[in-house]
Amino acid sequence: MSDKDRIRIETDADIVNARQRGREMAAGLGFSSADLTMIATAISELARNIVEYARTGEIAVKLVSRNSNKGVAIIAHDDGPGISNIDQAMRDGFSTGDGLGLGLPGVRRLMDEFEITSEIGKGTTVAVKKWRQ
Repeated sequence: MSDKDRIRIETDADIVNARQRGREMAAGLGFSSADLTMIATAISELARNIVEYARTGEIAVKLVSRNSNKGVAIIAHDDGPGISNIDQAMRDGFSTGDGLGLGLPGVRRLMDEFEITSEIGKGTTVAVKKWRQ
């Protein structure tokens, strides 16, 4: 993966940059307008979590294929405090911050594949994919 596919996340401007980059890459694959909105929203939610909870991290966006299917993969990684209870964090309405608690569960609903790993004191990685229909 090249550096242009990785966006350092530290500020709100970085969130916008990551969202635009992911949307551009997905648009190049011919995703529908609705899918482009879902992809951009998922990137925004993941990047916002980095800024809010970990302060810094990275979003990587890459094109993927499986058989004749084309898609986009987004990997959000940080070295923040980690998530102590992933099951709880994945429930609608749960938030350790000021949010509505829809971020991670919402990302899971928007994307076709969702995987999260987290270790206290070492950080969190969320990997998602959206396949072109």
